[in-house]
Amino acid sequence: MTKMTIRDLDLSGKRVLVRVDFNVPLDGTTITDDTRIRAAVPTLKAILAQNPRSVALMSHLGRPKGGPDPKYSLKPVAPSLAQQLGVPVAFAEDCVGEVAEAAVAALPVGGVILLENTRFHPTEEKNDLELAQQMAKLGDVFVNDAFGSAHRAHSSTEGVARYLPAVSGLLLEKEIEYLGSAIENPSRPFVAILGGAKVSDKIAVIEALLGKCDKVLIGGGMANTFFAAQGIALGNSLVEPDAVETAKMLMAKGGEKLILPVDAVLGDKFDDAANTMKVDVSAGVPDGWAIYDIGEKTVALFQQTISGAQTIVWNGPMGVFEKKPFAAGTHAVATLLAERTRQGAVTIIGGGDSVAAVEDAGVADQITHISTGGGASLEMLEGKVLPGLAALKDK
Repeated sequence: MTKMTIRDLDLSGKRVLVRVDFNVPLDGTTITDDTRIRAAVPTLKAILAQNPRSVALMSHLGRPKGGPDPKYSLKPVAPSLAQQLGVPVAFAEDCVGEVAEAAVAALPVGGVILLENTRFHPTEEKNDLELAQQMAKLGDVFVNDAFGSAHRAHSSTEGVARYLPAVSGLLLEKEIEYLGSAIENPSRPFVAILGGAKVSDKIAVIEALLGKCDKVLIGGGMANTFFAAQGIALGNSLVEPDAVETAKMLMAKGGEKLILPVDAVLGDKFDDAANTMKVDVSAGVPDGWAIYDIGEKTVALFQQTISGAQTIVWNGPMGVFEKKPFAAGTHAVATLLAERTRQGAVTIIGGGDSVAAVEDAGVADQITHISTGGGASLEMLEGKVLPGLAALKDK
């Protein structure tokens, strides 16, 4: 970690503006998963321990179109955060302007306030510097702790860092240290496991990891496009015809380093009540059936491959684990990673559905590091520079 963190600044008496990632799932006004709120608490407690004048929190939530939308208000997050932090959390109806400035000024010494959704301002995602300047009026110091948004050059991540002394929070630091060391200096053997629906989403990641890993294991719907590239009949399985040539290129480039599933669990429909059957992939998929999970032979092959691995990065489920008949493969891989962690390997889950998968499998507390950022972790694995990180002060 080459960037300054909150440990490197004296925050006493300062107004601290913090970019957090409170993009949490909501059912109406009920938070259905508070992982990201809990992940921010250590940084916020560390800031409060330095006796700042005030702490103002910025975040986006969802994808509001063109302006404020009550459905995407951050207001329900304030009471949840207050409970986690153990201090009152005020709420401001805007993230900039007179409303926000007055609300921050009215805080008692050491008070915490959550500002309304940054994306209620449509120019936020264009990294509008006028908007960033207005945000900067709310603090004397800027802290970025939103790893999930660090790959975006937005007003609240990159822009505001141009106008205030900008440092990293503890969560962002932890993410960079784990993912950065996995890429730059992994303990070997280094194995990556990639899943999810589409090859096209992960072409650059697969290419980058083939150059860095000892093995790259492919599962999930994206494996189907590799099967199509081998001329295997796939029935109703999800395939990306436009990515078949890319899959051929990746197989040629990867050689024995790239490992594909050897068997699959098929379903006659995408449903909890689906009929299922197991097939060897080489035999093809009958008409009317589709691949929805990896099979037991593939789990055994993957287990053999990662049994000696010292660093394992996993991004993307092995099947549609949301449906019970097709959850076994993903759960098995999650369990394998938990076992390797107990045996001393460094295991990193790279955000998104993989996080839900390890929680679903009941082993989330047995993984070395679970990333809070799907897109950001993928871009780090590609070796890209994250704008939100690059904007911070160097040590």
